Amino acid sequence: MEKYNIWSQYIPEDEGVLIAYASIHGNTAEAAEELAEILKKKGAKKVVITDLARDDMAESIEDAFRYDKMILAASTYDANIFPPMKEFLHHLKDKNYQNRKIGMIENGTWAPMAGKCMKSMLEDMKEITICEPMVTIKSKLNEESHKKLEELADAILDGKE
Repeated sequence: MEKYNIWSQYIPEDEGVLIAYASIHGNTAEAAEELAEILKKKGAKKVVITDLARDDMAESIEDAFRYDKMILAASTYDANIFPPMKEFLHHLKDKNYQNRKIGMIENGTWAPMAGKCMKSMLEDMKEITICEPMVTIKSKLNEESHKKLEELADAILDGKE
């Protein structure tokens, strides 16, 4: 009954941060790994990373519901989102994902659009708090985008972990 009560109210089971990423050439994956290290150094209780292009989608969705915070990191793909991230967000929407705090990382060399597209998909979900800044990477991490990762880590943790 306890689990049913938690699940029926869409209450996170655990404090922690899921970093769900969809990377084409590995640069978005590198940013996700870097953010995980930053979060751990800042005292995050639990940080879990999932590669949406390679890991089991059902496990990724389970972790999204388990933890109270999530970072979405995706490459831009044909002026949209790399398909594994799009599929993940569709599953969350279908499962009525809500009551979470989310940060975003977008990657795109010419015209980064992944962030705008992810944000659009999140707008229909209830009680979703989107943390700023959204980190924009143009191909690879640089000094400026690394600084933004630090800021995003502070925003997602909000001093509560």
